[in-house]
Amino acid sequence: MTLIKDRKEKIGLHVMKNENWKKPVYETNGLNVWYGTSHALKNIDLTINEKEVTAIIGPSGCGKSTYLKTLNRMVETARDVHISGNVTFMGNAILGKAMPVELLRSKVGMVFQKPNPFPKSIYENVAFGPRIHGIRNKVMLDVIVEDSLRKAALWDEVKDRLHKSAYGLSGGQQQRLCIARCLAIDPEVILMDEPTSALDPVSTHKVEELIATIKNDVTIAIVTHNMQQASRISDRTAFFLNGEIVECDRTSTLFSTPEDSRTNDYINGRFG
Repeated sequence: MTLIKDRKEKIGLHVMKNENWKKPVYETNGLNVWYGTSHALKNIDLTINEKEVTAIIGPSGCGKSTYLKTLNRMVETARDVHISGNVTFMGNAILGKAMPVELLRSKVGMVFQKPNPFPKSIYENVAFGPRIHGIRNKVMLDVIVEDSLRKAALWDEVKDRLHKSAYGLSGGQQQRLCIARCLAIDPEVILMDEPTSALDPVSTHKVEELIATIKNDVTIAIVTHNMQQASRISDRTAFFLNGEIVECDRTSTLFSTPEDSRTNDYINGRFG
């Protein structure tokens, strides 16, 4: 009877520990990246979970952006790059010839440090992706454009000038337009590389509010130097240093009780 009781208690404990389990979207195992002889990423093991915001923090040159660009295979365009290890997306290997890069990027959007709208109208910026994927129906495109701009909290600001140049928008509006452009292809993941570093505080706040809203529909991985931003918007945080992961945990845990002294020193501004 005692053995049965103990086993039931262990099973119950196991279930409780896993009741918040989320489906992995990206899984990285033993990932190494070299630029020539420079070892940029060293044996990276990291999981990015479905419909969470994962923040990637660390000092300049620690491999954060290289890791992000590996997830959508942009890193492969760099000169003299060499990659080893495994990266899976939704359970499927993505490196090399394992998955067509066009297929991967149809499911994974990217937002860069500086807003990069196309030299087109606001409407055409958002409609560009759906058109590439074969949608030509004007009514359908209108619906996608409005829905994407609404999700990006931009519709009310631009609805009366959809056919004017995207370059007429402010920097913060342009960045939200770039996010709307990602949302228009209905991605599984959006990768964000320092998306607010070039923005003023008001625009930064709007982008952070947007991230909090869309994470219910899309998985987000964000590189940021801003510790306050990481603590505000992310569910999990990974700390990179010298091409390695020092620590990864729930954001609340990592910022309050980090296990590694280097993590504690970094988030408290002692270096970086």
